[in-house]
Amino acid sequence: MKIVAQIKEPVNQEMELFETKFREAMSSKVALLNRITYYIVNRKGKQMRPMFVFLTAKMLNNGVVNERTYRGASVIELIHTATLVHDDVVDESNKRRGFFSINALWKNKIAVLVGDYLLSKGLLLSIDNEDFDLLKIISVAVREMSEGELLQIEKARRLDITEEVYYNIIRQKTATLIAACCSLGACSVQPDSPDVETFRRFGELCGMAFQIKDDLFDYGEDKIGKPTGIDIKEQKMTLPLIYTLNTCSKAEKKWLINSVKNHNKDKKRVKEVIAFVKNNGGLDYAVQRMLFFKEEALKILASYPPSSYRDSLELMVNYVVDRKK
Repeated sequence: MKIVAQIKEPVNQEMELFETKFREAMSSKVALLNRITYYIVNRKGKQMRPMFVFLTAKMLNNGVVNERTYRGASVIELIHTATLVHDDVVDESNKRRGFFSINALWKNKIAVLVGDYLLSKGLLLSIDNEDFDLLKIISVAVREMSEGELLQIEKARRLDITEEVYYNIIRQKTATLIAACCSLGACSVQPDSPDVETFRRFGELCGMAFQIKDDLFDYGEDKIGKPTGIDIKEQKMTLPLIYTLNTCSKAEKKWLINSVKNHNKDKKRVKEVIAFVKNNGGLDYAVQRMLFFKEEALKILASYPPSSYRDSLELMVNYVVDRKK
């Protein structure tokens, strides 16, 4: 967590004020809703998304943010939280960051309604303040996230995914939200400037690297991490596996597809798949692609004047690929 504190340092004050504003943005006249949103707020993660918003805004505006920046960060967090609540229902997941999920404590019906409430709160926060440019950025992100998830489900059924389709899925599913954070930060202080698109691209590159890193965790890429094989059990086609399928022999490909499709619950077979992917350069290739996205993101930052905010964003990019979980 030390590195996260270091990244956060130049926006500590903004993050504290953001906490208060975010709590207010969630409030309702319904006691049950307030109980649930209180539970959500007190179990927050590292809050990387608002950090991206504030660091980008401060870097582009001589260290100054405005009310639009706070609203942008709140909207992103409201909508991101809504998608997490809905995801847990879809995935039938009972835990989120080590705590019980909303659906585990209050059942699916309430969880879906809470997700809808948070989504509408986010949209209204923008509309009430006529932040239509910010609202557009967020709405595009939500549409893309839904499309990415559905594309992944569609492709997983057939296991015929190409590397290009995979990039498309992760760009929409994961990278689009980080891209929205960075372009929101830029748009809040420099509306209509080229920086809005530049930082959308920067966030997208970070998100691509982030998701490939996640894929690698499934293979126990971390020196101390044990392979989990969860993606294989769920028939998720990730980059190490896609690369291996595209480079192995016909017979090996047949065995791999059969293993993922029909033997994904067999622990021994999943271990064999993990070993095969490792031995055939799947992990090395994925690491190489992850580092490519990281370097492209750093190149964008290098074109801006040095500042503590730029340093933090560089740290953030490196943290994305170096993190241990």
